[in-house]
Amino acid sequence: MPKLSAGLLLYRVVDGDVEVLIGHPGGPFWARKDDGAWSIPKGEYTEGEDPWVAAQREFEEELGKPPPQGPRIELAPVRQPSGKVITAFAVRGDLDITDAVSNTFEMEWPKGSGRIREFPEIDRVGWFSVEQARSKLLKGQRPLLDQLLAALEAGEPDGSRSR
Repeated sequence: MPKLSAGLLLYRVVDGDVEVLIGHPGGPFWARKDDGAWSIPKGEYTEGEDPWVAAQREFEEELGKPPPQGPRIELAPVRQPSGKVITAFAVRGDLDITDAVSNTFEMEWPKGSGRIREFPEIDRVGWFSVEQARSKLLKGQRPLLDQLLAALEAGEPDGSRSR
């Protein structure tokens, strides 16, 4: 059974251009990586748990703010190279991210040192055009951008085909 993850792809339209909110993972492994390292706010959930509820929870944990409310677009699940399956929802909304604060995790660092250090799960977030996000996002999450654009072209931002 693959691991399951649920996430929220927040988007807004600025001067006719679609922008998405994505985050850069915290911790030493990602510190020097930028392009191809960012992610939508997401996290694991268990079989039987409502992925929409999990996506909202993970968004709030990783940004320190609840997601804006509005019609959601359920995107088709995407399988990551690791085998993990991400169920994502797109929601239109604007969010001030100036004081966004992520939850943290602990790990031994440097490895083998015996020192346990705390790191933010997301060390920074930003609004990016879809084109910029395509280069920033992890490769396995890029199809979510295509699904979002296809849904917007089909008229989903008004909730017509959304849940």
